[in-house]
Amino acid sequence: MSKKEVNLPRVFTTGIIKENPVLRSALGLCPVLAVTTSAFNGLGMGIATAFVLILSNMTISLLRKVIPDKVRIPAYIVIISAIVTILQMLIRAFAPVLDSALGIFLPLIAVNCIIFGRAESFARKNKVFPSMLDGLGMGIGNTIALILVGGLREILGAGSLFGFVINSGETFETMQLFILPPGGLLAFAFIIAIMNRIDIKKGKEPVALGCKSCPNSGRCQSVTNAWDVKRSQICGITTNPTRN
Repeated sequence: MSKKEVNLPRVFTTGIIKENPVLRSALGLCPVLAVTTSAFNGLGMGIATAFVLILSNMTISLLRKVIPDKVRIPAYIVIISAIVTILQMLIRAFAPVLDSALGIFLPLIAVNCIIFGRAESFARKNKVFPSMLDGLGMGIGNTIALILVGGLREILGAGSLFGFVINSGETFETMQLFILPPGGLLAFAFIIAIMNRIDIKKGKEPVALGCKSCPNSGRCQSVTNAWDVKRSQICGITTNPTRN
């Protein structure tokens, strides 16, 4: 994307729905499945990740002409790790309950592939403000996904939402499974199924998770194993069984 072609409203809105990093590209699923035992945890993790996305995009964009290409990945790691460390110290000081709930997954934001992906694909190629806007949009999209998964798990597993009881036991029987680790996978699968159903009704093809963000999406050149064959069948791609 050249500097002249940057459309600021589109940069902001793309990450919320069209290219939602979790629901469309299936990135950063570890915290999505691990910490979303409640909507509150999902909101906290989403805001923390958005904070890191905005600041890391801003910093990398500011330094994009200074960081040599050969060491840009190590430089990204140092920048993002520093921001995450500052964030963890702030949360530990002002929100100890959230720090306890997020646990090890708070410092692991430093290796979240959403943040590295935006740094590599957008921030290093664009000016500061568009990069911050991209981080904000992706952060909001990620937060929405976390709240959806966490809210669904909390409602079905505990009969509450953001700690407020909405089911006294008479409306439906809660299922403890949704509070346990497998519940994260089930809740995520339900949400993706609903999104695909909406896409089908609109006349669109369901999204094959992970392919939308692939640079070779729609023009794959190689099939090297059974998974590549299956992916080509899902995406409807005509492939050449030779590796480039």
